[in-house]
Amino acid sequence: MTRMTTDPLDLGDDKSLLLVDDDEAFLKRLAKAMEKRGFEVEMAGSVAAGKAIATARPPAYAVVDLRLEDGNGLDVVEVLRARRPESRIVVLTGYGAIATAVAAVKIGATDYLAKPADATDVTNALLALTDTLPPPPENPMSADRVRWEHIQRVYELCDRNVSETARRLSMHRRTLQRILAKRSPR
Repeated sequence: MTRMTTDPLDLGDDKSLLLVDDDEAFLKRLAKAMEKRGFEVEMAGSVAAGKAIATARPPAYAVVDLRLEDGNGLDVVEVLRARRPESRIVVLTGYGAIATAVAAVKIGATDYLAKPADATDVTNALLALTDTLPPPPENPMSADRVRWEHIQRVYELCDRNVSETARRLSMHRRTLQRILAKRSPR
């Protein structure tokens, strides 16, 4: 039987961790789990708050959500990278897109994880050596779920216009309507 470890890890002298996410419940759960692992957590619920903390007290570690209500989490990554180049940064998002992952890494993120990522996934990504990949997540999203998330994202970006979404996804409109009418896959 595998036991989920929450023993303090070797985080180095500076254990500061900045968490930036506008999902308050997720933010609090992740903060509590990361504190149990030995991090000294500071939370921000917006791009503005994240940038302020990154400027005033740049942390050794950061976990930043990509899409926030007041902007793009990559803005926080840029500020943090400018203030503390050696910091370890993980970008989280509910919309796993290759183009966004490339942009996040180019700006200076250490790794990129799709939500739902748990504290173990985040910790593994933060502490992974630069030349090694972290172990695969215990419960990754299914391919059906990833497809559904992508369709939902494009649908929202097209202002919930079914015809425009179908055109952009090269999909028949009725097929798209059937997909949108169903519940999300697990």
